[in-house]
Amino acid sequence: MAPPRCLCPAPLSVLALALLGLAAAAGPRQTPALELAQELAEELWSAGLPGDLPELEPECRSLLAAFAEGSAALTGCLGRRARPVRLCQGCHGPYRRLLAQYGSIARAVGNSSESHNCAKSILTSDRLQIVVTLSEFFNETWEAANCANCLKNNSEGLSNSTEEFLDLFNKSLTCFEHNLQGQGIDLSPNNYTEVCKNCNETYTKLNDLYNHLQRLNRQGGESDHSAHLCIDVEDAMNITRKLWSRTFNCSLPCSDTVPVIAVSSFILFLPIVFYLSSFLHSKQKKRILILPKRIQSNANLVNIQEKYS
Repeated sequence: MAPPRCLCPAPLSVLALALLGLAAAAGPRQTPALELAQELAEELWSAGLPGDLPELEPECRSLLAAFAEGSAALTGCLGRRARPVRLCQGCHGPYRRLLAQYGSIARAVGNSSESHNCAKSILTSDRLQIVVTLSEFFNETWEAANCANCLKNNSEGLSNSTEEFLDLFNKSLTCFEHNLQGQGIDLSPNNYTEVCKNCNETYTKLNDLYNHLQRLNRQGGESDHSAHLCIDVEDAMNITRKLWSRTFNCSLPCSDTVPVIAVSSFILFLPIVFYLSSFLHSKQKKRILILPKRIQSNANLVNIQEKYS
C-alpha cells in the first residue's frame, strides 16, 4: 500500500522527514542533538504549513489580479452587446484597459532579477499560458469585428463617419416607429405604407452613406477583413434593410435605372436599324442593264447600212 501523499511544500516536508529518519536511525541511544531534531520534526509535522504561500512577488500578483478583473469586465461587455451587435461602440474602453494591463505584465517590474520578472512568472511559466491565451482570444475577436474601422486612430472613441452613420440609423428607426403608430406590423405584399413614403429620404441617406463607407474601406485596406466595415455598422445596416424590404415591403429606386433602360433600349433597337439600313441600301443599288460592246457595234453598223441604202 502506498504511503499517504504529503500535501506540504517540498522543502519543509523533506526537512521534517530527514529529521525524523535521523532520529529513528539513532535508536534508543539518542544524543541531545538528535532528541532536539526529533522534537523539531514533530513540531513541524503537527504545526503544518500555510495553505496559500505566495508564488508571485506582490507587484506581479497585483498585475495578475488587475488582468483577471479586466478580462471579466471585457467578457461581460462582449456578452451583453452580442445581439444586437454593439461591440465596438460599447467595449472599446474595457478593451483598451485590458491591453494596457497585459502590457504592464509583459514588461519587467522592479529590478531585473528573475524573482521580479513578472512576464516570465505569469506568461511563460506553464504549458497552458492562460494569460497569453486570453489575450490572444480578445485580440482575435476584436480584429474579426473590424472595430478599428469604426474608431479613431487612438481608439478612444467612434470616428466621425461612424457617428454620422449611427445618427442616421437612429433617425431611421425613430421614423419607422413613429409612422407605425396605429398600423399593423403584418403588412400585405407590395403595400406602399406610410413608412415607405415618410421615411424614404432618411433611409436613402443611410443607404448611400453605407455604400460610400464601403467604397472608401475597400480602396484603403489590404488585410483579410479590409472589405468589411466594423460589425456594428454592418449589423445596423442589415437590420434596417430587413425592416425596409421584408417587414414594410418598401423598395428603393435604383440610381442606375435610367442608364440601364437607355442601354437596353439601344440594344433592342439595333436589329431594326440594321434591317432598315440594309433594305434602303439594296434599293439604291438596283442592277442597271448595260449593253455589251459587241451589240453596240452591230447596232451602229445596221444604222450605217440603212443610212446609205
